Amino acid sequence: MNDFLALPAGPLAATILATVRDTESPAVANHSVRSFLFARLLAEHEGCLADPAYDAGLLFAATVLHDLGLGTRAPGRTRFEVEGADLAAELLTEHGVGAPQVDLVWEAIALHTSPGIAERRGLLAYLTREGVGIDFGRNAHVVTGRHERIHQEHPRLSMVPSLVDAIVEHAARAEEAAAPRYSIAGELLRERREAGVTGLERAAAGTPWA
Repeated sequence: MNDFLALPAGPLAATILATVRDTESPAVANHSVRSFLFARLLAEHEGCLADPAYDAGLLFAATVLHDLGLGTRAPGRTRFEVEGADLAAELLTEHGVGAPQVDLVWEAIALHTSPGIAERRGLLAYLTREGVGIDFGRNAHVVTGRHERIHQEHPRLSMVPSLVDAIVEHAARAEEAAAPRYSIAGELLRERREAGVTGLERAAAGTPWA
């Protein structure tokens, strides 16, 4: 890949970027863009770029919009993954993306916190979850030698605590529906209340990006 920092161009890509920049915190928005860059590098690493199921535009939409449910447009009535998927689907539909493609993006976003499930729901869901995971330090070896420039272009800005803050705040709005027990939101909310710090934040201290 000649320019691994390049982002898709065009009206839809510009709208996607503007939406996350306008509705998410800078730390969460940067995390979303890095997730795309890492997912694309993973696709290159695994030889997926020529796979008929690979679509850079859909990958950009799914990864960059995957935390839209933590932004200011999210109503906070159900799980942030589902609200983000719904908001992303609305945006893509408004811009003329076909229903089958919208459904793939919806599924990838809704399942991005579901280990063992997302990986079995097709290439887009797999790459979306894994791109997000690399930004948490999982399988970081895949992007060795390139991560420095990605982090320079899109700084972390205390991403993990900022993301946990956003998830907890969203979850607290409607706990029963937005933070069911054993969901990531439910567990982070419980850990924050009981210990003040979450396991996710503790784990982040031991990652390559700490």
